[in-house]
Amino acid sequence: MSKDGTETVRADVIVIGAGGSGLATAVTAADGGAKVVVFEKMAAPGGTSVFFQGMFAAGSELQRERYIDYTTDEAFKNMMDYSHWKANPRLVRAFVDESGPTISWLQGLGVEFPEATINMPNGIRTYHLIKRNGAAVVKALTTQAKELDVDIRLGAPVRELIKEDGTVVGVIAEEKGKIVEAYGKAVVIATGGYGANAEWMKKFTGLELGVNVIPIAQMEKVGDGIRMAWEAGADEKGKDVLLGMRVGPMGPGITMGNTLECASAQPDLWVTQQGERFCDEALEFNDAVIGAVAASVREGYSFTIFDEAIKEEMIAKGIERSLGNTNWPGTRLTNFEEDLKEAFAQGNTNIYVADSIEELASKIGVDPNTLRETVEEYNRCCDDHRDSLFAKPRKYLRPIRKPKFYAIKAFAIFLGTLGGIRINHRLEAVDKAGDPIPGLYAVGNDAGGIYGDMYPMAGASGAASAWTINSGRLAGKSVLKYLGR
Repeated sequence: MSKDGTETVRADVIVIGAGGSGLATAVTAADGGAKVVVFEKMAAPGGTSVFFQGMFAAGSELQRERYIDYTTDEAFKNMMDYSHWKANPRLVRAFVDESGPTISWLQGLGVEFPEATINMPNGIRTYHLIKRNGAAVVKALTTQAKELDVDIRLGAPVRELIKEDGTVVGVIAEEKGKIVEAYGKAVVIATGGYGANAEWMKKFTGLELGVNVIPIAQMEKVGDGIRMAWEAGADEKGKDVLLGMRVGPMGPGITMGNTLECASAQPDLWVTQQGERFCDEALEFNDAVIGAVAASVREGYSFTIFDEAIKEEMIAKGIERSLGNTNWPGTRLTNFEEDLKEAFAQGNTNIYVADSIEELASKIGVDPNTLRETVEEYNRCCDDHRDSLFAKPRKYLRPIRKPKFYAIKAFAIFLGTLGGIRINHRLEAVDKAGDPIPGLYAVGNDAGGIYGDMYPMAGASGAASAWTINSGRLAGKSVLKYLGR
């Protein structure tokens, strides 16, 4: 401790952020013999990684045991084709090749993966479910980090990087009212993106937080690490890519997996605030695509419309579109009426019930004539077994005729920003010429280039959570090589 109260810390590797990517980096580097210190501005480790439910992998042992023949070559090609080859191919290759071994690595740390499945029709079973969700991954990584003597400092935000002669050699942080200067040979940025930064969201994506898109669990993610990397000369990449979804109804009386939330996610009739259809509702099966579609509706919300007959079918036969790891296709919404009463009792204003389409239109603030015409046109499509407007698959065409009529407001939300700092396949931050900035690395949602311009679902379901852990492992290995370990 210096006379002015500044603490000086020395390590081989400094990690900014103790979410999944930062912890995976720290554990990998420490396991290779490096001395590691981690600074986390929140009071607990984990960040949004505690919430994810499954992880992508190709060629894992779990898949092999279940005769899921999906090679890393196929996964690589699918991800690259999905991005129209806008993603960094060498980075995608490194990620895909690491994905299977990462599942085994986490299993070795005590994380349990009960199944490899998928959350869309006819998809490839890449989604490795996690017992007790991402919280189990965070706990395992935190435990292992402590066993490897990683110094994890909580409530300690990093304010700036220290750069000498073009090389990043440390950070300046605050901890318990004092300044901490930490020096090392490599710094890894793992601050989780900028999803809580309203100014950047408007500037980079054109969306306004709380107006036409709602952030979920962004926990003060304002882009600290991205800003510091840019100030150090790093180039920009992927700063406009979001992991979006369409979720309803939100508000009082609604818990995750609630039957009303399940009902709102089904591919029935969806309309805008103007009372018009705006997409093939079966796009709901692809979170990434429907997230972009939902965000394109200028009010940031739309309505799922169904009738008593559809409600009864969801209760008797179950839902078509899964929601989370507890409400798979076929789940019967037997608690629908109870959940509806509870939501109304608690004052939820995002659910509407009426005896006619005109009354429903009045309740949701839509022109009654427009909504009636929309429903009539939709019913003709159902009768003809052909969606002449948006070509929705025939099996999801269910007419809306039987009172009562229901509307559930669904919102455009996002689970995180997916880029900002341009990196290479070694996870090194690079400048505008593509040259590495010595000593600086970026992982997780701070790192850009892995997705192109949209998060991939087809052939890579669970990629965001998998990238969190895999990027940390890749960066840890890269740093060890940089250190000569």
